[in-house]
Amino acid sequence: MTDGQDSLRQRRERIRARYGVAEDAATATALDYTDAGVVDDAYYYASQWRLMWWRFRRHRMALISVGLLILLYLVAAFAEFIAPYETTTRFRRYQQAPPSTIHWSDENGFRGPFVYAVEQERDPVTRRLTFVEDRERILPIHFFVETEPYRLWGIIELRHKLFGLGEAGEKARLGIWLFGLDSLARDVFSRTVYGARISLTIGVVSVVLTFVLGTLLGGISGYFGGVVDNVIQRIIEFLRAIPQLPLWMTLAAAVPKEWPPLNVYFAITLILALLNWVGLARVVRGRLLSMREEDYALAARSSGASDLRIIISHLLPGFTSHLILSVTLMIPQMILYETALSFLGLGMQPPAVSWGVLLQDFRDILAIFHIPWLLIPAFFVLATVLLFNFVGDGLRDAADPYSSI
Repeated sequence: MTDGQDSLRQRRERIRARYGVAEDAATATALDYTDAGVVDDAYYYASQWRLMWWRFRRHRMALISVGLLILLYLVAAFAEFIAPYETTTRFRRYQQAPPSTIHWSDENGFRGPFVYAVEQERDPVTRRLTFVEDRERILPIHFFVETEPYRLWGIIELRHKLFGLGEAGEKARLGIWLFGLDSLARDVFSRTVYGARISLTIGVVSVVLTFVLGTLLGGISGYFGGVVDNVIQRIIEFLRAIPQLPLWMTLAAAVPKEWPPLNVYFAITLILALLNWVGLARVVRGRLLSMREEDYALAARSSGASDLRIIISHLLPGFTSHLILSVTLMIPQMILYETALSFLGLGMQPPAVSWGVLLQDFRDILAIFHIPWLLIPAFFVLATVLLFNFVGDGLRDAADPYSSI
C-alpha cells in the first residue's frame, strides 16, 4: 500500500469516526477529491436526514436516553400488567409501611426472590408504629402470577400480572411493596406506574397541540405579513406579557371540580398548549420571513400552488430539524407544568393518578421525615426531564450536520 492510499484511508476513517458511518457497500465507495480535501462519497451524497442520524448516534448519552424513554413509555402503556395492584387497593393495618426488602437466600441457602411477612410493633421511645420482618413467614415472589381478571387499556381481558406474591400474599393480606405504602395503605409503586401514563402522555399531547398552533399561526404570520402579521404578533406579545404561573393557576382553577378525570385531563392539556404556542410561533415566523422570497418559493407560487401548500410542502421542511428539536425540548417543560399544577391542587385530582397527584402528600413537611419513600415519584419526574434534555442535546448537535466534516 502506497503512502497516498494510506493517507486516503486515514481520512476516510476519520470521517467514519466522526459520523459513525458503518463499513458497508454504501460507504466503501470511491473517494471524491475536492478543494477542501478528500471527502467520502457516502458523506458527500448522503441526505440531510441520514447525516443527522449519523451525527445523532454518535451522542451516546442521547441514544441511551432514547432507550430509557422508550422503556418508560412502554411501562406507562402496559401499566395494568406491570403494576401488581390497582391504584385503589389498600392493605389495611399497614399504613406507611416502608419498601419491601427482596431476599434471595436464607439460612437454608438460595431460595429465589422472596419477601418476609411484616408485623407492626410500637417503638417504646417514640411511640410510633414500626414494621419488622417475621423471619418465620416466607412469601415467594412469582412472575406472571395469576390474578383476578382485569382489562388492559379497558379492552383486552388478562388474568396475569408481571409479578406478585400469588395466593400466599392474598391469604396473608400482604403484598410486595417495592416503593412502600402511603398514608392510606396504597402501593406507591403501582400508583407511580399508573401515574406515568398521565404525566408522560399529557406532555406529548399538549406538545402536539402546541406544534399545530405554533406552526399554523407562525406560518400564517410570517408568510402573509402585513395586517395579519401585526394582529398575530400583538396577540403573542399580550400573552407573553402576562405572568405564566398566575395565568396557569387561574385557568386551572376555573376547571369545574365535578368534572370526571378524563375531562380534566384534556382541559389541562388544552391549557398547557394554549399558553406555550407563542414561542414556537415566533420561531416559525422569523424563518418564513426570510424564506418566503427564495427562488423555490417564488417558483411554487408562480406554478399555481396554494399558499397552504407552499407553507407546508416547501417552507416548513427547510427547518424541520429545528422544529423537531424545539418540540423535543418542550415535552419536559409540559411534564413539569402538569406536575406543578397537580401538586398545587389545580391540575389532576384524585381519584386520577399522576406524578403530581402523588406528590400532594408532601405539602405536609413532616411527611418528608416520616415517609420519605413518597418522594420517589419526584425522582421519576426529574429523570424524565433529564432524559428529554439529553435527547435534545443530541438533536441540537445533529440539527446542523454540515457544520464540520
